[in-house]
Amino acid sequence: MQVSEQSLTPIQLQRLSEQSTRYTRPAFLLQLLLLVLLVLCPLLFQSFRVMDVVAKIMIFAVAVASFDIIIGYTGIISFAHGMFFGIGAYAVGLVAYYAKAPDYHHILMGLGLAVLLAVILAVVIAFFSLRVKAIFFAMMTLAVAEFAHILGYQWSSLTKGEDGVSFKMPGIFNVNWSDGSILGVPLNGRLVTYYFILIVSVLLFVGIVRFVRSPAGRVLKGIRDNEQRATALGYRIFRYRMLSTVFGSTISALCGGLFAMWLNYVNPDTVLGIPLMLNILLMVIVGGLGTIYGGIVGAAFINIAETWLPDLQKVTASLFPGWEVLQRLSERWVLYFGILYVLVVLFFPKGLLGSLRDMAARRKAAPKLGGPHA
Repeated sequence: MQVSEQSLTPIQLQRLSEQSTRYTRPAFLLQLLLLVLLVLCPLLFQSFRVMDVVAKIMIFAVAVASFDIIIGYTGIISFAHGMFFGIGAYAVGLVAYYAKAPDYHHILMGLGLAVLLAVILAVVIAFFSLRVKAIFFAMMTLAVAEFAHILGYQWSSLTKGEDGVSFKMPGIFNVNWSDGSILGVPLNGRLVTYYFILIVSVLLFVGIVRFVRSPAGRVLKGIRDNEQRATALGYRIFRYRMLSTVFGSTISALCGGLFAMWLNYVNPDTVLGIPLMLNILLMVIVGGLGTIYGGIVGAAFINIAETWLPDLQKVTASLFPGWEVLQRLSERWVLYFGILYVLVVLFFPKGLLGSLRDMAARRKAAPKLGGPHA
């Protein structure tokens, strides 16, 4: 049965317009280009360092997007997101380590265990913490995250404490597995793991985008913008906030599992420490709160800066061999990283993507506002 446009609401008309231009919009073409670049990256740049950075960007882009659901879309400040990332990493790492000769089903067991633990812990934390004010919720999640970090150190019979756990992945995911080459690129365990991470990351990211565009995601934004109005409309705020926390935490745990598969190693400082949580927080701020896609920008910005800024000293030494002052200044790459971050926050207060979206929206609205005066 055909429905005339006159009988549709403005929102339904807008959705119809969006659906008709879904595959021709610049944003979709940009996403397609990015996906093609990620697929071709190992073929274009036959460098493990580049592949390592891109794999971490893919993992952290999803982890940051999942954190953005909690902080950017729901308005909840949680410092336990890194802890869920670590739980996922340890779940995969410990299953593979204690399996001695891990098989493919051990990966599924590890990821399944990560999801199970994340859901249980997120429900418990949310049930007891979401009933308090925002700042107290933040403090409680910080305390739980620090407890998990200490537990990673102290429970050495399971986690091997500070030394961490090194493990091997099964079959084609093993770093020692090799089977010829493809288009001149060695077909080995690293390449297979890279594409596995790419596929899972894309699926998780699409799931996050679908979630925030669903009716539940729109309610979360409504609660963030005006909690009293959402309550007056009859929405059960506590349940929606719990849904947001559990969903975001579970995705973070899966990202931790992918991270463990890539590193083949986990220890408390790498996957449970506060620096990891701060990195995720920096990524979401740099990308832009409430943007989802900003997670890609933030993860790329932080990972690229952390990987190549330490090389500043070598570059300076090769370009200016007799300039000792310049070489000593180039050692302070952490300082320059901090300055770079401050500049981004100053000039892009809504994050890189958030500010660019605002600029595009203002430019689009300008002719309409200026029309009557023309």
